[in-house]
Amino acid sequence: MFTFLLIVQTLVAASLVAVILMQRSEGGGLGVGGSSAGLMTARGAADFLTRATSILGGLFIVLSILLAAVAGVSRESTKVDTTLAKEQPFKPTSQTPTVPAAPAGNEAEPAVPLAQ
Repeated sequence: MFTFLLIVQTLVAASLVAVILMQRSEGGGLGVGGSSAGLMTARGAADFLTRATSILGGLFIVLSILLAAVAGVSRESTKVDTTLAKEQPFKPTSQTPTVPAAPAGNEAEPAVPLAQ
């Protein structure tokens, strides 16, 4: 259910972005009334886009609230993975390479670990 609502939310969001980008920036924006002349006129198309923006915006808000409610109801308890806490610390074995100590008389060259 949550996945379905999330997909619908994504489609509504993409449609909302497309409808907003199709509008002309006249400064009018949402809420500007007008005559209900033909749908194919410039003003009719603007009214349609304004109406579509309002409907898609409302649907986006309703879906957001619904998704939050579904996520809150189906929330599972948090589980902490304790498998790493039970592991033993690393202990060197006989196969672990060691760096030989530098000779006592040669202090000019510090001991550097060997690259593997």
